[in-house]
Amino acid sequence: MARYDEIGTTYTNTRRADPHIAAAIRDALGDARSVANVGAGAGSYEPEDRDVVAVEPSRTMIERRPVGAAPVRRGTAEALPLEDSSVDAAMAVFTIHHWRDFSAGLAELRRVARHRIVILTWDKAFAGGFWLTRDYIPELEEWSVEHYPSIDEIEAEVGPLERRVLPISRDCRDGFLRSFWGRPERYLDDEVRKNISQFNLIEPTAITRGIGRLANDLTSGDWDRRHRHLRALDTLDLGYRILVTSSR
Repeated sequence: MARYDEIGTTYTNTRRADPHIAAAIRDALGDARSVANVGAGAGSYEPEDRDVVAVEPSRTMIERRPVGAAPVRRGTAEALPLEDSSVDAAMAVFTIHHWRDFSAGLAELRRVARHRIVILTWDKAFAGGFWLTRDYIPELEEWSVEHYPSIDEIEAEVGPLERRVLPISRDCRDGFLRSFWGRPERYLDDEVRKNISQFNLIEPTAITRGIGRLANDLTSGDWDRRHRHLRALDTLDLGYRILVTSSR
């Protein structure tokens, strides 16, 4: 899966918490006072007003956590180093597509969370709708469709879900795959791409080919002729969803 020990060295340069996403996650956590953050990375979306314990497999990502961040334990979603029913809620943000066994990981979330599970993921029913992965680098979409579990598959493991739409703002501060939907020039930046895990998981030749075509279309104005309307939108629904369920 993602080689975060390699890409994590510059990760926080372009992957910072977006306030709109952070607020949506805090709202989804409800009144949970203790939270396990699974696949925690550098801790971008850990709520500061809760008792958080982070679990992260990558040593490099752990080293990128800021001073004063929540305590972190090295471990995987499939074998959480936490006791049964040890936290009010478990959260998993932009991580489930990297788990080796999502069923085992979801079972672990249910095991450790007393009341609530919060998952931020992408609904692969939206495949084919985003201009970058449709028109320039379809290999990114193919990887995503293969590795993201469907929301129905997640629900089958954890029980009934509340599915909250998470629109992404055009000025989103967190540089994940679809966040630059209205700022196409950002995909030309090598560092931006390095810090998006999917770009590290497909053939480099596909990226070189697709980014070259995008650069040409931006220079010629072809991209704007097709997608100029996106530059005027404030938010867009790209298929990101916050899933909320009770674990008991």
